[in-house]
Amino acid sequence: MDLQTSEIIDYYTLHYREDHRLAGRPQARLEWIRTMECLRDLLPGPGARVLDIGGGPGEYARALAAAGYQVRLVDLVPAHVAQARAGQPPIEAEVADARSLPDATDTHDAALLLGPLYHLVRRADRIRALREAARVTRPGGRVVAAAISRFAKPLDFAATGRLDETTLAEARTLLTDGTNDPTTGFTHAYFHRAEEIADECLVAGLTDVVVHGVEGPAWTAAEAAAGGPAQDVVFAGALHLARLYSSEPALVATSAHLLAAGRVPAVAAVRRSGDG
Repeated sequence: MDLQTSEIIDYYTLHYREDHRLAGRPQARLEWIRTMECLRDLLPGPGARVLDIGGGPGEYARALAAAGYQVRLVDLVPAHVAQARAGQPPIEAEVADARSLPDATDTHDAALLLGPLYHLVRRADRIRALREAARVTRPGGRVVAAAISRFAKPLDFAATGRLDETTLAEARTLLTDGTNDPTTGFTHAYFHRAEEIADECLVAGLTDVVVHGVEGPAWTAAEAAAGGPAQDVVFAGALHLARLYSSEPALVATSAHLLAAGRVPAVAAVRRSGDG
């Protein structure tokens, strides 16, 4: 295991509670609601076999299982796998790296990558993970991958009154370099442009790729209004706009998270090595 991977595992084991994240701030609640709505639209019907790659403690996996899907989860962090197994309903889960999945080829109807691409800072590794997701998904099945927007961190800091000279300098750097500085509070991570995640999906062999903006263009307004008298009405408005502009190219990148969906070719022609 390389040092960067070890540090990511330590971050989620010792310093951050992923299982608390989606119930917290307005951005996270928008992420949860809109991701679930997108999955309902993108996945085949209940009963389908879904592999949740990098599924963390299993929030999305449990919601899908409750909706009737057959869900299996793999995650790099042993503590997350233990939480997924221990939750209700318990989820079949195994420790694994998104770049080298233990699952056999064509064994799932859909695959989710709702976290791994954040932490694979090398393009070759991201494409490898996407190819692995495509490999284990049957021809014609869907692969859905999440990415953090290149602009999420500066927009967040501005909305919550934390943008200063240091974070503004970081925002300038992020315009050309999407690699996060792990000394600033988050672990090793990569922040995508919308066209970049689309291209990586295409290079990995997926077709019919569409990129959605998850939280929509008004998530920063919801963050700024949190705790104030207008917080509920602003949140509701932000949710309406997230739905309305979900795949509007001019606004996708304003979301904190991007969700790219593509299909495994009906005649499997997925390239399984190299970075394209």
